Amino acid sequence: MMKRFWRKSSFISIFIFIVFTLVASKGITHRTLSTDVRQLQDCLIARSSDPHRDLNKVCPNPSQPIVSPTLILPQIPDANLPEPQRFLSAIADKLPTIPQPGTFEYILLRAYGAAFVNQQPEIKLPPKVILANEQETAYFQTTLVMGKVDNTNDCYLQKSAADAFNKAKSAARISLKSGYGNSDCTRTFATNLRFWRKYADNNTLERVRQGKETAILGVVAPPGASQHLWGLAIDLQVYSQVQRQALNKNGWFQTVENDVPHWTYVGLTEENLPLFGFKNKIVRGINYWLIPL
Repeated sequence: MMKRFWRKSSFISIFIFIVFTLVASKGITHRTLSTDVRQLQDCLIARSSDPHRDLNKVCPNPSQPIVSPTLILPQIPDANLPEPQRFLSAIADKLPTIPQPGTFEYILLRAYGAAFVNQQPEIKLPPKVILANEQETAYFQTTLVMGKVDNTNDCYLQKSAADAFNKAKSAARISLKSGYGNSDCTRTFATNLRFWRKYADNNTLERVRQGKETAILGVVAPPGASQHLWGLAIDLQVYSQVQRQALNKNGWFQTVENDVPHWTYVGLTEENLPLFGFKNKIVRGINYWLIPL
C-alpha cells in the first residue's frame, strides 16, 4: 500500500513539474491549469497526512483532461507599457506589418482590430487588416476550421468562436440579428461589398481613407475589412444583462463603437481586456471595449 502511495505521489509531482515547464516555455497563463495544480497539491498533502484516507474526493480523476484549451490566455503584455503599446505588442506576432498612424490600414485596425489579440492556437487571423478582393478573401477562408452555430441553417464561424458562442447560447437564449441568415455570421467579400453599397459609396470610402469620415465604420465595414470575413464576428439580438454576461463569459464582446448588433470573438475574459490595452466606453447604455489607438 505504501509503495503504491509513493509511486502515485511521485507521478503527480513529476506531472506538476512537466506541466509548469511546458506552460513556462510557451509563456501561457492558464486559470484552469492553476486550479488543477492546486487540486494536485491538495491531493499530495492529503496523501502525506493520511495514506488511508478516501482520496477520490480530493484528487482529480486521472481519466479526465487536466487542461481545458478553451481557457488558455496569451501572455499578458508588460503592464508598464502605455495602453496603445500594450495592444500593439499583443498583436505583433499576428500582423507581419503593423499599419502606420494616418494610413487607411491604421484607421481600419483601430476600428476592427480587436480580434487580433486572440492568440488561441486554433484561431486563424488574416495577415493584414484589409483583404483585397473576392479571390484573396475566398483563399483565406479556405484555410479556416469552421463550426456551425447551433439551431441555425447556415451560420458558421471559426470553430473555437462557434463553440464559445454555442456555450453562451445554451446559457441564455440569444438570437441572430436576422433570426436565421448566414449574413449574420461569416460573410463573403461580395456580401461585405453589398452591405457597403447599401450604406455608402466610393466618395464615402475616399473620405474614410483620408481620415475625414469615421462614423460610417460603426454602421458598415469597407469592402475587405469586415471581421465577418474572418469568421470571428456575429450580429445578434441582445436585450438583457443575462445575455451579455453569457457572451462576455465566453469571450464575446462589442468592440465596434455604435455597431450595436455586432459582437467580436476576442477570446479573453472581461477582467483581462484592460491588461491588453482595451478601453471601456459606454455609449447609450451599451458597454463597448475599444482599441486604444
